[in-house]
Formats: sequence, C-alpha cells, structure tokens
Amino acid sequence: MNIDKEIINSFVRATERSAYGASIYKGKNDKIAADQAAVDEMRKELNKINMNGKIVIGEGEMDEAPMLYINEKVGTKKGIELDIAVDPLEGTNFTAKNLPNALSVLAVSTKGSLLHAPDMYMEKIAIGPSLPENLVDLDFSVEKNIGLLCEAKNSSPEKLTACVLSRPRHNSIIQDLKSMNVNISFITDGDVSGVISVSRPKSKIDIFLGIGGGPEGVLAAAALDCLGCQMQTRLFFKDEDEKTRAKNLGITNLHKKYNINEMIRDDVIFCATGVTDGDLVKGIRDLGDYFESETLLLHKSSKTNKIIKNKIKK
Repeated sequence: MNIDKEIINSFVRATERSAYGASIYKGKNDKIAADQAAVDEMRKELNKINMNGKIVIGEGEMDEAPMLYINEKVGTKKGIELDIAVDPLEGTNFTAKNLPNALSVLAVSTKGSLLHAPDMYMEKIAIGPSLPENLVDLDFSVEKNIGLLCEAKNSSPEKLTACVLSRPRHNSIIQDLKSMNVNISFITDGDVSGVISVSRPKSKIDIFLGIGGGPEGVLAAAALDCLGCQMQTRLFFKDEDEKTRAKNLGITNLHKKYNINEMIRDDVIFCATGVTDGDLVKGIRDLGDYFESETLLLHKSSKTNKIIKNKIKK
C-alpha cells in the first residue's frame, strides 16, 4: 500500500525539529543532552501527525528508555497505521565535538513492513544501483565480492573504494581489501550515512562492508530501497542474552540473511536532516529567531529524491 504524499511533510518536520534540538549542543561535549533534546523534539512532532504510529526501531527496548522506545505509540491515534524507525541523533559524538555528518533520521512504512531489528550488531554489505541482482553476499569472501563487483563494473580492485567503519573488529576485512589494493574510505561513526554513500556517484564509494548497528541497518536499507541499491544484512550476536532478546522480538531464524526487500516490505519514506554539515546534507544554521535546515527526502512509490531547504521559526 502506498503512503499518501500529503503526510510526508509532517515527517520532514519531525527530523527538522529533532536536528535543531541536537544542534543546540554542537561542540559542547555533551552527547547525552544532545540526544535527549533530539528525542524530545522528534516525539513532540510525531505526536501531531494524524496516524496510528508505532515505533518499531527506537531509542531502546526496555521500559526505562526515556522516549521513542520500541513499541511506543505515536501520533493522534487517528488515520493510517504506520511503523516508524527512528534515530533522532545519528552521530552523538559528531554533535558533541561539532564534527561532520551528524543527522536526525527516520523511516516510515505501512504496518508490519519494517524488519524489527533489535538494538544490537548487524553484518552489512551494500552496493549501488544498476548492478546485477544478488551480486554480492555476506557468505562470500571479501576477495570474491570484490571480484564480482569488478566484473560487473568492468573495473579492477585498485579502482574501487570500500567504505568501512574504523573498528578493530574489521581488521581482517581491512587486511583483505589492502591485499587486493582496494581503496578504503574509513568512517569513525555514523554508518547510516556510510551505507547510503554507495548510492551517491559523488562519494565514489563502490561497496560498504562490516558490522554496525542493527537499527541503523534498517534505516539505511529504507534509503537504499528508494534509490534502487542492494544491501544484505545478518544479525550478529555477542552472547546468549542478545539471542534471547531477538527471539522476544519475533525473530525465529537467528542466522537469516536479509535482503533489502525483506527489511523493507512495502512503500517507504526516508528523511535525514543535517545537524552538522555532512556528505548528504548541510547542518542546522542558527539565524536568531529562526533556523535553517537541509533534509534529504526519499519516497519510494512517488520516486521522490530531493533535498529540502527550510527556514523555520524556533
């Protein structure tokens, strides 16, 4: 079922206000306050929307989560039933240190259409548009995936660039990429924008590889689904407790690989508003009584893909 285009602007307002809330704390070394401000602003806006909304990916899974926790109901309780994935502040450290690429992000789909990914790690591999279906696979070696990508792009490893989150857990991936002379673009945080980079020709990123956050994986999948890209994921468990949490969320096959159409099963909206300047959008500009924002808006069914710039009263 397609989501009515009329409701889209309401979700843009939610990420705009959330980004503004976080922006007050840019460079103040207080990531907790920045995150809380973003959550408060987003929740307030979501509750104004005529919908029966439910947070399926949020700030936490337990009752003690301050706001926008998993299964929280939002909206006016009138209208369409929607599932919502939120990350009010993607890049808390970026905001605290006033570094690039902090975003306020959400994705919206019809009831039951978003993968309910628990707040734990997820293996991810993503590539851009216009490539053969099911080209890469998490169970293939790095060498095989790079080889298949080279063949599809009529290129060679030294001409490819892989985006990788800079973490010790990725040492073997990094070693394999270096042994093939693949260029590596390291990110220190924010793997939503890292994954989305495969969709943007300007970024010159050919593949994203590695383990990041599960909720962020679904948010990135929403964007890539709108942009005709490919992504495959699989939950990565650190211990038995995490497996139990996943089962409690209804996940029966703990080793399942999810392709993009299994994470996003219907029409979807994706909004990302910049908190600080970044590769996707510019950050919040304080203009006194007003602030200026920039938002990437994607909507699958209407093929919307645009940057929205707004000047908003505080």
